[in-house]
Amino acid sequence: MDVDESLVAVGEFGCYQKQLTCTFVLLQIYVACQSMLIVLVGVQPGYKIITPEVPSTHEELIKHVVFEEDLTSIATEWYLIRQEAYKVNLAGSLFFLGLLLGNILFGPLSDRFGRKPIFLIGLFLDVVFGFISAIAPNYEIFALTRLLVGIMNGGMSLVAFVLTQEFVGKSYWALTGSLTNLVFAVGIAAFSVIGYYIRDWRVLIAAANCPGVLFIFLFITVPESPRWLYSQGRTKEAEEVLQNIAHRNGNEKIFIQLKPCAGRKKIGQPAHGFMELVRHPILRWRSIILMYVWYVCSLVYYGLILNAGELKGNRYLNIAMNGLVELPAFPLCLYFINKPWSGRRKTMAAFLVFAGIACISTLFLPGKQDLDTGFLVDVTSLALCGKLAVSAAFNIVYVFTAELYPTVIRNAGLGICSMSCRVGGILAPFVPSLKSLNPSMPFIVFGIAGLSGGILSLLLPETLNKPIAESIEDLHSPDYQRLEDKRKKRLQPQEDTES
Repeated sequence: MDVDESLVAVGEFGCYQKQLTCTFVLLQIYVACQSMLIVLVGVQPGYKIITPEVPSTHEELIKHVVFEEDLTSIATEWYLIRQEAYKVNLAGSLFFLGLLLGNILFGPLSDRFGRKPIFLIGLFLDVVFGFISAIAPNYEIFALTRLLVGIMNGGMSLVAFVLTQEFVGKSYWALTGSLTNLVFAVGIAAFSVIGYYIRDWRVLIAAANCPGVLFIFLFITVPESPRWLYSQGRTKEAEEVLQNIAHRNGNEKIFIQLKPCAGRKKIGQPAHGFMELVRHPILRWRSIILMYVWYVCSLVYYGLILNAGELKGNRYLNIAMNGLVELPAFPLCLYFINKPWSGRRKTMAAFLVFAGIACISTLFLPGKQDLDTGFLVDVTSLALCGKLAVSAAFNIVYVFTAELYPTVIRNAGLGICSMSCRVGGILAPFVPSLKSLNPSMPFIVFGIAGLSGGILSLLLPETLNKPIAESIEDLHSPDYQRLEDKRKKRLQPQEDTES
């Protein structure tokens, strides 16, 4: 039997897999805290200059500045105001640059050396550099550690997502992927609560890093991915992991014997890397489309947040709402992506198109709106609808991408797509500045991006109830194609009944 069949035998989502999934999913709270850290650590509170004369230098300015809020941040400690204020945004940009580099590096490394060792190294260094950030003596050290934390955080979380998928049966990939993103949104809200009670930025960083220490000890006992072992030709080790999963699920009488993998790695054969995505036409076109979809999701998601501007009211409540507002998107996409008449491809395309339409619709609202116009026709409400839709698309694209790539190249594929995603995040802050050309220009950009991403995603193949390719050769294998045809025929009566 192959890995998919063996997971069905041992239990696709048994007690042990539920424990593993719970641990990996809860890790997203730690990941979310790291991602949102600069929002509170870099807050720039109001200040007064207690001198009648305008200071000519930054050194003179420091002597006469009084901050108005009872909190500390890198801005208050190192006086990152006026001409030095850009350094706060620079620290945030360095973190996202680190995410980009981490996605590039960790994907191929985990495909070559294994999921578990690369994941544990990334998590350990993430925590170490995080604590160094808390004791940074100056801005330069702090900015450097934020870059290093970004590299480790981005790469580690990418491998963690892949591990979450590969320990369970394919029919539960949508569930585990959705739970991962759901808990990330909850993590944003949790960080706002921590920040509300801890107003010292150094203590806040230390508190946000403490859960990472606990997760290191929890993940030491996690086994290697059986899918990765099988794809590398290490069939005996994969059988042992699967046998252990069966034992922990209470299926002790099951004996696992895997057939040789068609694309198993031979001795002396180089590991699969990014070039495989270019060399094979099927993977090449999938990668191009997926990279654009990931880019669109990131651009529209972060761009809508930034274009809306800072909300009035309590800072910590606003951060919490930015996370919680995404929650309705997850049950919606989880419902639709498992239906034969919608699946992954059509659902993702529909959400992206809806996000684009929501943005374009703002152009048809009156130029000056009264407060009595109503919630449903408000620009903010349309932008919020777009954010919900693109959040759902973001959730789906993780699961969809993992299913479209064979196991031997899955991390590299996710890595290059995540890299494209980070590029969208880097460009997103610049889109609101297009208002200088036309007030509606940002929404036009987001609308066109959403519509084009949705339409292009329809060119991808559907993966719902389809076999997972373990090797690149599986994509061209006649047996793989016949298995896919059999599943199509088996599902056709069910689709006819539901329609």
